Amino acid sequence: MNPPMARVRRPHAFSVFFPAAALHAALIVPLTLVAVYGGIGWPSGLLGAGHGHELVFGFALALVAGYTLGPQPARSLWLLLALWLFARASWLLAPDSWVGQMASPAFALVLAWLVVPRFQAAKKWRNKITGPLILLLCLVPVGWLVSEWVLPTLALSVPVTAATWMHFGVLCLLLLMTFMGGRLIAPAAAGTLEKKGVPLEARVQPRLEAILILTLIPAALFYLVPPARPLTGILLLVAGSVIAIRTLRWKLWLCPERPDLLILGLGYIWLAIGSLATGLTLLQGESPAASLHLLTIGALGTLSTSIMLRLHYQRRDRRPPPTPLVLAIGLLMIIAAGSRFLAGPVPWGSAVLLQLSAGAWALAYLLVFLAMVPRPTLKKIGTGQ
Repeated sequence: MNPPMARVRRPHAFSVFFPAAALHAALIVPLTLVAVYGGIGWPSGLLGAGHGHELVFGFALALVAGYTLGPQPARSLWLLLALWLFARASWLLAPDSWVGQMASPAFALVLAWLVVPRFQAAKKWRNKITGPLILLLCLVPVGWLVSEWVLPTLALSVPVTAATWMHFGVLCLLLLMTFMGGRLIAPAAAGTLEKKGVPLEARVQPRLEAILILTLIPAALFYLVPPARPLTGILLLVAGSVIAIRTLRWKLWLCPERPDLLILGLGYIWLAIGSLATGLTLLQGESPAASLHLLTIGALGTLSTSIMLRLHYQRRDRRPPPTPLVLAIGLLMIIAAGSRFLAGPVPWGSAVLLQLSAGAWALAYLLVFLAMVPRPTLKKIGTGQ
């Protein structure tokens, strides 16, 4: 009899997309400042709203791919990564070409086709929302393409600007981070406190989670209609308050021995801060460009780096990430978010603050990338393996 064939081990998507996303994040923001302040206008894809395009359609969707795809056939995973890389390169080098415009929507649609069906088996309506939400986020690049390229080509009016699509995408990310972040923090906090003999009754908090879903979905949709943006502001104030209450009920201050969990909680608090600040800005009729960076830098930056490191070290070493690394990255994100917010809503208004923010952001993701890069052990080096 022939021996049974060994089962082929499929690589996990985060082992491929998380390092790619971290390196992309570390390079894009400094390159944006070079393009703007360097006087060379290169890469051309990072001028104007280009850096927002890359961080929402490139970086954020790579995070979604790494976190939701799970184990995949190696060939499929590398082909998907190749499509993502092609989309990034074509946008950076030729953003006004058909290829540059269509590559990111193509990646987003393929990602939606692979990811959304994975959530169809959910039974509770709160769990069923994950698939449609990811689909909505993946359709944002398509909306960008239609408003920026297709409609002007057909000599039709553009109802939604590029900046509006960027802001709408950030609000979709707000709900996705709120939902998935809560599902990650709640059991981790409960498990840690139970080991210390402290029961935690407020875990997922389904009623508050339902309020957040029912609040943030219309908040994002109302933003697409300029006269309705004050309603978005009101809903964001409600959501920010609920997020803060939910975070406090996790009692994370009782977990000082888990700095990785504390930094995850800090990322969740950034969601509350960003929601409240953006809501107030919209009610005042001002541009939310600065306050939205509290979500994209403070919340997305802190949560994404924490989750990337958490999954990497759990899979490789079966332990939480090193405390100095976690605290350093949390501090860098505070500096990056705070300095960008203080730079104000005027594009490129304060070079010093923007450079400080970009430097802190880039260093944080460079540390994450270096932590995830495979390195040969001393034993392998010594034996020549």
